[in-house]
Amino acid sequence: MIRRLIPAIGLFCVLCSGCHAGKQSQQTQTATPSYKVYRLRGKVVAGNPTTGEVTVAHEAIPGFMDAMTMPYKLKDPSILSELHPGDVITADLLVSQDADADVLLDHIVVVAQGKPDYKPTSLYHVPEAGDAVPDFALRNQDGRAIHVAQFRGKALLITFIYTRCPLPNFCPLVTHDFAVIERELARDPALLKKTHLFCISFDPEHDTPARLRAYGATYIGSDQPEAFAHWSFAVPERKNLDTLAKYFDVGITTDANGSITHTLSTTLIGRDGKVVRFYPGNEWTTDQVLADLKQAAS
Repeated sequence: MIRRLIPAIGLFCVLCSGCHAGKQSQQTQTATPSYKVYRLRGKVVAGNPTTGEVTVAHEAIPGFMDAMTMPYKLKDPSILSELHPGDVITADLLVSQDADADVLLDHIVVVAQGKPDYKPTSLYHVPEAGDAVPDFALRNQDGRAIHVAQFRGKALLITFIYTRCPLPNFCPLVTHDFAVIERELARDPALLKKTHLFCISFDPEHDTPARLRAYGATYIGSDQPEAFAHWSFAVPERKNLDTLAKYFDVGITTDANGSITHTLSTTLIGRDGKVVRFYPGNEWTTDQVLADLKQAAS
């Protein structure tokens, strides 16, 4: 997947990667390996069509390596032609935790073009601090219509999932981390009242309210109505999904067999209804987000 950023707006111009019947953006092409995800930022030096590699002069990657110039394999080699020398990119660096020590680049965003010859086909918004969040309409796990704006006055933490996601370290991992955050917030009743959590599905055909309730109950530990008072599981109507996904920078494609390919996106919204912080991928930690959430709620 490659996207072009036009200031704070990205172009989704090739297939986005994600959970995909055993495949995932920020994953390799099989479900077996376990990958740790790092964020990379650098400049394209050259591409090698024979090996499917792109050489990048990148900044230091905290916790992994110093700044250097080296070739990286692309998760999807077919996008190599979309990268040009001089392009400044950000990407997910997938580092295998298995014996193969495989390293791949995925979820590539061109933030500055070395060769400005691209024609946008679809614009994606990358949430930035201070952006006003539209009043998106959803239907929650009880089948009730809800709106993002009705939670104005609270700090909202929103992420995107689908309940059929097959990879434990992607949608299930993000939901598990939300469960950790939920338990920590519950320790402080005053803070709990000032916050709300959202898991929003992008699979309206399968993620019915009943399915979302069952999914949420496995993480909350209860399916009673009061168990969802602070943590909503919701889904938009199909006609509104595209606008919602583009605003929160969630790339989604559905294959002919019904499997979904997608990127990961988590956003913290302040009590004033504006973006506080955007967390791409799954590299964020619960401690980091809890600290941000407490500050936003204060």
